[in-house]
Amino acid sequence: MKKIAHLNGAFVFIALALASIGAAWASENYIPSVSLDNYWTTSGSPQLDASLAGTNEFGRGETVTLFVDITNRGRIMGFKADKKAETKMERALADRELDYERERTTALGITGTLRSETNQVEVKSGDQVVEALRSGEKSREPLRFTIKISNRAPAGEYPLRLELVYDYQFNAEVDATDLDPDVGLRGFQTSYWYQRANETVTIPVIVKEEAYFQITEAEADLRAGEKGGLIEVTYRNTGEKVAEDAIARLSVFKPFSSTDDQAYIGTLGPGEERAVRFKIDVDSDATPKPYSINSEIKYTDHRGGTVISESMKIPVEVRPARRSYTLPAVAVLILLAGGGATLYRRRKGG
Repeated sequence: MKKIAHLNGAFVFIALALASIGAAWASENYIPSVSLDNYWTTSGSPQLDASLAGTNEFGRGETVTLFVDITNRGRIMGFKADKKAETKMERALADRELDYERERTTALGITGTLRSETNQVEVKSGDQVVEALRSGEKSREPLRFTIKISNRAPAGEYPLRLELVYDYQFNAEVDATDLDPDVGLRGFQTSYWYQRANETVTIPVIVKEEAYFQITEAEADLRAGEKGGLIEVTYRNTGEKVAEDAIARLSVFKPFSSTDDQAYIGTLGPGEERAVRFKIDVDSDATPKPYSINSEIKYTDHRGGTVISESMKIPVEVRPARRSYTLPAVAVLILLAGGGATLYRRRKGG
């Protein structure tokens, strides 16, 4: 790793090149190629914590963004003299190194990765980065992670793992060519050792208990051009809470229309199901094929609030129009009448 020079104690963010780390990578230490004087050995390191900004309770089937604040609670635990400073220049160097050693608790290049250990919660976003956090600081902007909760996720708590990887200054060394009483240290330079660290923080996500609906059965008798075709649908409450005053509603589109697109379900407890009927008109030019009609349930939840469920698709099939026998029957009657008239004239003429 290249030696980095610093003047007047300026804090410099170190860009590390993997190609120059060499064998030091195995020990997770980034060691400079040139060693200078080391007056202090410092104990302490960054300590990162994470917390959600906002609620962590969501409904099944939701895709939401988590806002995660990162805080550095690292502390310097102590300093130990590594080399005795005897001359004025050595004492000046020791004081300067002590200033740099205090940066040991700064976390650099923080990368956050959110992971789920269950297929009920899927993490949709990639890594998030914070450039640096000194001790006592909180990230200016929260990390943003998008998650999708399965439609079938049981209510309960789902712990997500936030893996935080970062670098921090493991050691600082200093040197100078001489000490000028008026200017101070001349030819001052520093070199740093950096170490890779990682921490894991648990982020709990809660899937709320609520009523939830699924279509368990659907039957339809629909033909092109017919009015009042019947659709019978069975809804089941697969959630954990009771749904009261539930009403099933259809969202119809061409080639369908209806004046009977709502059906009263009533109270539906967890695990209960109920069948309802709708009447549907089908346009005469409807193409015979399978269709899907959207439906939803409006109900009162256990808190007394009005809730509309997510949309559920009802599979239906439109069959061809019934064959009409009116025209063939009329044609037969005309033929019979014509034949009868001919026979009558023949007999009369004979």
